[in-house]
Amino acid sequence: MPRADKPKPNPTRQAAFKLGLSAETQAAAFLMAKGFRIAARRWRSPAGEVDIVARRGDLLVFIEVKAREKLDDAAYSVTDRQQRRIAAAAATWLADNPADALRDIRFDVLLIAPRRWPRHIEAAFEEPPL
Repeated sequence: MPRADKPKPNPTRQAAFKLGLSAETQAAAFLMAKGFRIAARRWRSPAGEVDIVARRGDLLVFIEVKAREKLDDAAYSVTDRQQRRIAAAAATWLADNPADALRDIRFDVLLIAPRRWPRHIEAAFEEPPL
């Protein structure tokens, strides 16, 4: 019986995946330098994915990392739909980690662009209604 050929990987998607991993690694290092402890990276739930979950003191932060050629382009790429999915994933995180529900919670965006310092936008969005 002949084997079904696997579909060939899409080079554009592969490059985007590698860029995303690199940006998230850069973002995690930047956050650690600012005193955050990384609790999770690429945390997935049935509701969605959170790029980085970090803690500092009594603060729990759900962070979306965006990498683009220009920081301003990255800033405009966080859609309302993504915000809802991040908030839904955050709710799952809090259900799975009840001790974190006692912390102050914030949703941040960290922007990455080549040859630029990362831009950390604190409280980039409020938890949107689900």
